[in-house]
Amino acid sequence: MKPILPKATALVGALLLAGGCTDNFDEINTNPTTYSQATFNPNYVLTQTQLTYTGSTDFAFETWRGNLIYCATMMQGMATVISYWGGDKYLLNEGYTAAYWERSYSEQVKPVTDLVESTRGKDSYKNLHQIARLMRVLVMQRLTDLYGDVPYSQAGQGYYQNIITPQYDKQEAIYADLLKEASEATAALDPAADAPAGDVFYKGNIAQWQRLGNSILLRLAMRLTKVNEATARTYATQVQGKTLQSNADNALVPHDVAGGRATQNRNSQVLLGDGGQEHYYVKWSKTFIDNLKASNDPRLSKIAVTQLYLTPTSKTQNAAPISTAAAQKGLPNGRDLSGRAAYDVSTAPGYTSFPDYSSPSPGMIKRNGPTFVMTYAETELLLAEAAQRWGLGNAAQHYTNGVTAAMTYLSQYDPALTVTPAEATAYLTANPYTAGRGLEQISTQYWVLTNTMLDFYESWSNWRRTGFPALTPVVYPNNATNGQIPRRFPYPTSEITTNPDNYRAASGAVPGGDNLTGRVWWDK
Repeated sequence: MKPILPKATALVGALLLAGGCTDNFDEINTNPTTYSQATFNPNYVLTQTQLTYTGSTDFAFETWRGNLIYCATMMQGMATVISYWGGDKYLLNEGYTAAYWERSYSEQVKPVTDLVESTRGKDSYKNLHQIARLMRVLVMQRLTDLYGDVPYSQAGQGYYQNIITPQYDKQEAIYADLLKEASEATAALDPAADAPAGDVFYKGNIAQWQRLGNSILLRLAMRLTKVNEATARTYATQVQGKTLQSNADNALVPHDVAGGRATQNRNSQVLLGDGGQEHYYVKWSKTFIDNLKASNDPRLSKIAVTQLYLTPTSKTQNAAPISTAAAQKGLPNGRDLSGRAAYDVSTAPGYTSFPDYSSPSPGMIKRNGPTFVMTYAETELLLAEAAQRWGLGNAAQHYTNGVTAAMTYLSQYDPALTVTPAEATAYLTANPYTAGRGLEQISTQYWVLTNTMLDFYESWSNWRRTGFPALTPVVYPNNATNGQIPRRFPYPTSEITTNPDNYRAASGAVPGGDNLTGRVWWDK
């Protein structure tokens, strides 16, 4: 890497010397092209906000630790024998569970708050301002879902309000404001106003943003089914017929290779082994693969392959991996390479060799592959649940729409992953919706979908809310939860020194304690 800082320092010094003796200091030192909040085009910040929502530009820092190491394995979407993947065995690594907090507040909350403030009250950025509000809702919902009470109303306000030790808002209050923000912002979107140029989700298509806004509102509302069912039903009623309408409405970030780590897909960087041996030792979980096999799910032969990597040292993919459904085999969670008979992977029933376990298909983990932010399939499954709970529409039809979309959207990863509508129809014929098991079926399909989206944050949140699918916890020595699947991330220990008073109050108020088994407000 070139030594940028010394050159920049020398340049600044030369400029200071050159302008040191003049009577026209103000005129000479006022650069008419210098950016300020008054002159900078905030569309660029929207692009940054959407990209960093998919993960840190610093080698997928929190994606690696939060989404994959913890959420993916706790939800038994993935499994591994790598010792530092603590989520697989409910071990606490405080640095890893803190990763999302640390990167989100600096790389997501601050820029999106700047975007909201810099567009406020400006007619030329009317829609950009509302989109910024919706982006902030996305950012803050994930944060509060992971940790519970978090800095919200004062978050990112250091410049605007001179707040450096923000208070933690109660999650109940956060959700109330998120619902208000999403509802107001969506209602204020105007197809006749500006089309934001920096929008990588929809390229400025305001009609699609309106549908996304209502879908975000639905997801927020359904999070409250155990704590405020009346509010959940009210908002679910409000968005009927206004949510995402097809896979063409899926909100996603298309990545590219040209920008290196900064623009490449975050999940892919990890699963391709850029930081270690994840390419070889991280597999689809036995729980997940067995679920797909049990129902002859056509997704199985699309999302999974065996024999993708043949040795732990080579990161060159086998050109002819095996994708047939019968060959797929999930890795059991809670296994290691310790040599202990009860835990070593070599003693697992059916063990042959590590390449025989199923990896994500190459089409899912391309460096330029998309990150899915929200999908039509998610929305339809949530609408199916609302219909099942409260009679809002036809639950079976929404379920059919959701499952079909959850299969056919896979082609947006890569054409090789295509599941045809006919295959989806055949699956639904063989596995029909049954109202008596409706909530379990819907939530299990939501789990399958979000696992294939590699959005394990959402898998974990919806599982905590619904309890489905019924996952069997792993048993592993010296785990931090007494054998329970974790319910939240503890607060970062860095808060003890940087925001001590607010941290102590929030930490002491967590139901069940500030640990992996404590619970967020909506997780009753």
